[in-house]
Amino acid sequence: MAKQYPGPHAEAPVEHEGQRWWRVMCLTGLDYFSTLGYQPGIAALAAGLLSPVATVVLVIVTLFGALPVYRRVAKESPHGEGSIAMLERLLSFWQGKLFVLALLGFAATDFMITITLSAADATAHLVENPHLTSALSGKQVLITLLLVALLGGVFLKGFSEAIGLAVFLVAVYLALNVVVVVNGLWHVLKSPHLVTDWTDALTAEHGNVIAMIGVALIVFPKLALGLSGFETGVAVMPHIEGDPEDTEEKPTGRIRGARKLLTTAALIMSCFLITTSFITTLLIPKAAFEPGGPANGRALAYLAHENLGNTFGSIYDISTIAILWFAGASAMAGMLNLLPRYLPRYGMAPHWARAVRPMVIVLTLIAFLVTWLFDASVDAQGGAYATGVLVLISSAAIAVTIAAHKAGQRNWTIAFAVIAAVFLYTTGVNIAERPDGVKIGACFIGGIILVSFLSRLRRAFELRVTDVVLDEAAERFVRDYTHRTMRLIANEPNSRDLAEYQEKKREVRAHHDIPADIDLVFVEVTVRDPSEFESVLDVRGEVLHDRYRVLTLESSSVPNALAALLLTIRDRTGQLPHIYFDWTEGGPVGHFLRFFLFGQGEVAPVTREVLREAEPDRSRRPRVHVG
Repeated sequence: MAKQYPGPHAEAPVEHEGQRWWRVMCLTGLDYFSTLGYQPGIAALAAGLLSPVATVVLVIVTLFGALPVYRRVAKESPHGEGSIAMLERLLSFWQGKLFVLALLGFAATDFMITITLSAADATAHLVENPHLTSALSGKQVLITLLLVALLGGVFLKGFSEAIGLAVFLVAVYLALNVVVVVNGLWHVLKSPHLVTDWTDALTAEHGNVIAMIGVALIVFPKLALGLSGFETGVAVMPHIEGDPEDTEEKPTGRIRGARKLLTTAALIMSCFLITTSFITTLLIPKAAFEPGGPANGRALAYLAHENLGNTFGSIYDISTIAILWFAGASAMAGMLNLLPRYLPRYGMAPHWARAVRPMVIVLTLIAFLVTWLFDASVDAQGGAYATGVLVLISSAAIAVTIAAHKAGQRNWTIAFAVIAAVFLYTTGVNIAERPDGVKIGACFIGGIILVSFLSRLRRAFELRVTDVVLDEAAERFVRDYTHRTMRLIANEPNSRDLAEYQEKKREVRAHHDIPADIDLVFVEVTVRDPSEFESVLDVRGEVLHDRYRVLTLESSSVPNALAALLLTIRDRTGQLPHIYFDWTEGGPVGHFLRFFLFGQGEVAPVTREVLREAEPDRSRRPRVHVG
């Protein structure tokens, strides 16, 4: 038998209507493919003439590193939890919670910078459009803030990810990019000297092919924006249509669809990354990539206007602005889904986080601040974005390495370990050269940890029990008190021998003046992982030494477990139960810290406080005695 106590964040399971994997790929593509709006320009600034070579290195890392990692993540975490959930399962206690909070900080960096960087790049496409340059020049920050505000306004009114709209935007955007790429390659073929000039310049600058590859290996971490989208790809897995015989425990069809999604998206993006870096490096003057230049943050749009005319270029700008803005919407939705997935279970979600609108307002204000600090610059935000992306991919590589090792797959363990080393190197180089990302990540981590612990502190006295499950013996004990008062002795189990129970019972009767003819039931709580906030309360009944009835509980907190048990007894029997404690030696501050961190401490007053929070009516509140 079970008594349900829903937590404050309990929600009905959300069912997603299954979609074909290629349609869901377009939802991922809002984040992934939209980086073509700024990736070629950032690559040209970072690698110069070596941009195509460094991009080839990036594509190799994508196809033989990130892709295998996330195909394994899709198998290990098929319900959209991603690599963070895989690592969460490997760690327990507070170190696991703090590690997850740190990863959430970097994930927030990734999503937040996606919003601000995409809005900034959409602004760049607006301002540099020949028809709008004179009117909008110098107003980049204001326009970016307006786009971010518009995004927040959409969520305040109510937003639902429309896969159909994503399919349309991605299809149009990729089709226009195919036109730009084919036209660019045609211009290169018509002017063979462009390739000759480029190779001569490379030779003059770097000497030989080996030196070029070596430099490309060093600079390719700066191109890491082209790796975005993989974490989003596994996050949208619940939207993928599975096989009719799929179960929640074994969604084989969904996993297969997710792997097709990840592979197809990576192949499409790889082709675009190589071809766009090639044509932009050969066809656009170096000065045009510099900050303030007409190709800065919009290299492909520059080519669209230069080679295909302002009419086509304006259509390309509109498509790019739309997909960049919608990529920000996807990131906002991802953040609103990601943070509540973990924080409520840790008891680390503020009360206002239960409502979407307050969260949207806070996130929008943070986006305003980031936009202002970075002056709405695409180049300045690239490092922060890359840091968030790379930390998540590195954590995923570590997670699948551990999973393969636990599964006894030696070859996969070695392969994933090598991939993890590559991404750790890439992350380290990116952080060393562009520390803005880790600084912003640290701010998000610090903010999340501070708000989370303050929230947990405020919610410490909540009931924190999602379900109370009594076994057959415990159910029989409780049912025996339907017409009389059940009196419990809170006992901290030690040796559990006959003498322990005899002495405890004698002390309680003496301290509380309980007559000998009134029977007493012992209750003992075993704390499992005290860092967990909400948990199921398992109650087992047993008779020890042929005379003492004992209820044993397993929970993450002693006072909260006892309060939940008392309320369950009251509801099942219609009688108010009594529980008896001894005072514990020690100061109140130390006891509270023990309760907050380890679920123990001075149990009696905390149990009474939990009952007071859970049951405002004093006449219906179980009685707590301390002697």
